[in-house]
This record gives sequence, structure tokens and C-alpha cells, in this order.
Amino acid sequence: MGLIHNRFSKPNILTTSYDLLFDWARSNSLWWLMMGLACCAIEQMSTGGSHYDLDRFGFYFRPSPRQADLMIVSGTVTTKMAPVLRKLYDQMAEPKWVVAMGSCAIMGGPFRDSYSVVKGVDLIMPVDVYIPVCPPRPEALLHGLMTVQQKIKRETVVVRNADR
Repeated sequence: MGLIHNRFSKPNILTTSYDLLFDWARSNSLWWLMMGLACCAIEQMSTGGSHYDLDRFGFYFRPSPRQADLMIVSGTVTTKMAPVLRKLYDQMAEPKWVVAMGSCAIMGGPFRDSYSVVKGVDLIMPVDVYIPVCPPRPEALLHGLMTVQQKIKRETVVVRNADR
């Protein structure tokens, strides 16, 4: 009889640090908060549809801020909505990231001269990635989300090197 080849007969060992493993897991399983404020939310919904298939990149919608780790602020932020956005942000567990999508969320858009519009969501909470244009195409949102993934992968590496 011939020798039977068993793929498990050779040792399968992977050596890495916890930081790299956790950063990889964090960046490839981002759960974003399911909410939208204005017309940019239509593009956000389009990106979450079957044509772009964000699930293959590790992005999933979550209806609760306590289960989400990514907030996409898409649309005009009014002064009445600002405390609600901040409350949702505060309810999210650490670590958390924020994406400002569209010119209205970044700097007020065409409504920036109005008394009731916030002049940028970065006045309310820290923003990690800005996606300009009014409204951004789904491809732009996809690129912005991949930028968040790259940022997460680099985050601990930078902190680890700063400690030395």
C-alpha cells in the first residue's frame, strides 16, 4: 500500500502578537450604526445593498449604538439633532470610529449660513475619516470605509512604537 498523505500531519503554526491579531479582527468586522440624517443616507443605503456587497469587506449594519463601533454621519446635522448624535456616540463602546459623509456633515454644505445647521460634525465628536462631495457616490463611501480599516490596522502599531 502507498503512503496516505494527510494534510494535518505537518504542523500548522502561526506566530503573531495579540495586537496584530486583534487589529486584524477589529478592522475586518466593523459594525456600523444604522442611521441617516439626509440625502447622503440614500447613498449609504445604496452602498449597503447587494450591488456593492459590503459584507465581503466585513461591514455590517447594527441597529443599536451599544453593538456598533462605527458611526457614519451622513447628511445635514442641525442644532436640534446634535445632542442626539452626541448621545448615540457616547453610548457606543470603545474603541469607536466616526466617518463624516458629505459636505453637509463636514462643513454644513449649502445650508452652512443657516442658524440651525452645525458647521461640521467635528464640533460635536471626533471624526476619523472625511468623505467629501454632495452626495458622495457609493464608491467614495467604500473607499472611506477601507481607509478606516487601514487606520485601525495601524493604530496599535503606532502606539506600540511610541512606547519604546
